[in-house]
Amino acid sequence: MFSKFTSILQHAVEALAPSLPLQEDFVYHWKAITHYYIETSDDKAPVTDTNIPSHLEQMLDILTQEERERESGETGPCMEYLLHHKILETLYTLGKADCPPGMKQQVLTFYTKLLGRIRQPLLPHINVHRPVQKMVRLCGEVLAAPTENEEIQFLCTVCAKLKQDPYLVNFFLENKNKKLESVKDGGGEVVRKDPSSPDTGQNQNQNPSPVKSVQENPACKATSPSAESSPSSVHSTLANSDNYNLVGSLLNLTKSPDGRIVVKACEGLMLIVSLPEPAAAKCLTENTELSQLLTDRLTQFYKALPQSMDPLDIETVESVNWGLDVYNIKEDASAFAGKRALISFLSWLDYCDQLIKEAQKTAAVVLARAVRERFFVAVMEPQLMQTSEVGILTSTALLNRIIRQVTSEVLLQETVYFLLGEETGPEMLGGITKHPLRYRLIEHCDHLSDEISIMTLRLFEHLLQKPCQHILHNLVLRCLEERNYMENKQPEEREEREHMENGQPHDAVDLEEDPLFSDLSPDNRLSSSDWLSCSPPQSTEHTKPDGKTEVHKIVNSFLCLVPDEAKSSYQVEGTGYDTYLRDAHRQFRDYCGVCQKWDWRSSPKPFDKCNLDGSFFEGHFLKVLFDRMGRILDQPYDVNLQVTSVLSKLSLLPHAHLHEYLLDPYINLGPGCRSLFSVIVRVVGDLMLRKQCIPEFTPKLLLVRKRLLGLEPGGMSIDHTTLLEGVIVLEEFCKELAAIAFVKFHAATATSP
Repeated sequence: MFSKFTSILQHAVEALAPSLPLQEDFVYHWKAITHYYIETSDDKAPVTDTNIPSHLEQMLDILTQEERERESGETGPCMEYLLHHKILETLYTLGKADCPPGMKQQVLTFYTKLLGRIRQPLLPHINVHRPVQKMVRLCGEVLAAPTENEEIQFLCTVCAKLKQDPYLVNFFLENKNKKLESVKDGGGEVVRKDPSSPDTGQNQNQNPSPVKSVQENPACKATSPSAESSPSSVHSTLANSDNYNLVGSLLNLTKSPDGRIVVKACEGLMLIVSLPEPAAAKCLTENTELSQLLTDRLTQFYKALPQSMDPLDIETVESVNWGLDVYNIKEDASAFAGKRALISFLSWLDYCDQLIKEAQKTAAVVLARAVRERFFVAVMEPQLMQTSEVGILTSTALLNRIIRQVTSEVLLQETVYFLLGEETGPEMLGGITKHPLRYRLIEHCDHLSDEISIMTLRLFEHLLQKPCQHILHNLVLRCLEERNYMENKQPEEREEREHMENGQPHDAVDLEEDPLFSDLSPDNRLSSSDWLSCSPPQSTEHTKPDGKTEVHKIVNSFLCLVPDEAKSSYQVEGTGYDTYLRDAHRQFRDYCGVCQKWDWRSSPKPFDKCNLDGSFFEGHFLKVLFDRMGRILDQPYDVNLQVTSVLSKLSLLPHAHLHEYLLDPYINLGPGCRSLFSVIVRVVGDLMLRKQCIPEFTPKLLLVRKRLLGLEPGGMSIDHTTLLEGVIVLEEFCKELAAIAFVKFHAATATSP
């Protein structure tokens, strides 16, 4: 009570007294603080019952006023006094001793406000960055400490200052070995010998008299700088400290039970990892536990998920940015079991993704590789390789969500290497099991469980839309590089072969010569002028100079694949191919934006440079897709939609070989080779035989289409529903391929000179 009365009386006197010059006023407040320690022998009263907080606040106000009144960058006498008399060193000593109780909190607040309010750079001064570095070490020592809030505010302020001037981070990198050597050679003094490596220690024997008086105070004697500087204690402290104490303290505070402290600590780490200094990045990855924090938390949150979850819940749960998820136990429990755990996992995944995205390049690679090795390989791979269908479905759905969410280029690449391997050479049939996880995932596209097949196909569909060239090269392009799907014959031999084997699907002959379509009259085909009028920009050139097949022939080929008696879209309004044209134009433009930075071929590799003698293998991925496409009449509707969706994504890619292989019906395929067109031709041939056994085929087909569109209520069951649904998907897919072929041709002619 007496101390509070004294404080009030002092403020009244100061208000009535004439204002002193700033420096005198500053010195007065500082000496008032030191005088307290000289007069007080062993006072256990909290610091809030003294005048110390008031004097510290007055000192901050004076420093701020002084800077405001002087020219930018000029150091005033008050700041000079603070630096010369090592006031921050003394405050650090008092804060570490927490003398009087609560002093650490006051010192942290003073440091934070000083660094935040003063515009001129302070950290380059040795009498600033040394005590700041020491203060950093005190942060995060005790979890749930009463000073946690002040600690995290101080650390984040330091991080913000380093973000403004990244080179300053070198003051916070300690060289343990050199400091230990100096301890052995020079007794209690810790001095750096390398001028290029900034010192963070302090020779405590050079303190001014006020500090000496403070050290003599019995309450602070146990933790005085002289005791701290003894060789044994310094050796012990340094041997157990991290080289990057700022990161170490932030990592400790990420373990706080207070969620707000955790978020602030994560923000500080985000600032630190983005610093471009190579030495800091190396120290970050080699001498801190940051990568362990990222992977351990991912593992912890992943293992907290239920063993079985509805894939729809995983796919549709709202996207949550890290640190912004709100806990509502009633709402979460009413939604689905495991929602809270799922949001926590996705939130931390988002943090890892953003951290790696912001990180310095070399640090980003190391952190992403750690996520791959310690989380994907160690935790997720066993889940994906298990035999339990429920487990496969849940883990695949989670992997699908992870792929959708990852935006960091480096983390995406490591994720892709985990899934597909790093192989870039031609894929061989005998080597498809070389990467077990890749083999298993592709095989799951043709799993006995339709749910697993659909989810895995959806996984690959999302992969194909990611901006990573390795995905497309590994899955399909490396198999098409040499164009050895083409028949390796001289022109005369090829003409003779076409004459002898006319109509065989693997030769992909013109539709006009294919017996399957010999009964189609020209009236049933869409003329090139009608087709061209469906697209806004018209082109009078139908044939490319390099001899590419005319686009109207290709379009007609796909539109006429399904015979008229097996079509039903013309009887339902709003199911024309013009919708596919618009979608194809938009999707192709998006794909071109993603692929434009890749060195992709705009025209096929010349035959004289291709190895046409090598055996052709379409690749494991295309093999499974073609196999499923070949069974389109016998598969569930949802499976067919997903298979054709993946194939259409591949067809949209602006790569010459992929375009030729998937969208050119007139290429001369080699013996035993198949293309997308030839697979569809075989399906149509099978359809023509099977439809003969279905009475009232066309009315039933139309009824099934209307039911799928919701135009007819579901009534009595219809025989052969699976086949009829397959025919509808086949017709729509052919229209989609025709639209894609036209859009890509138009884009090529528009950009060609």
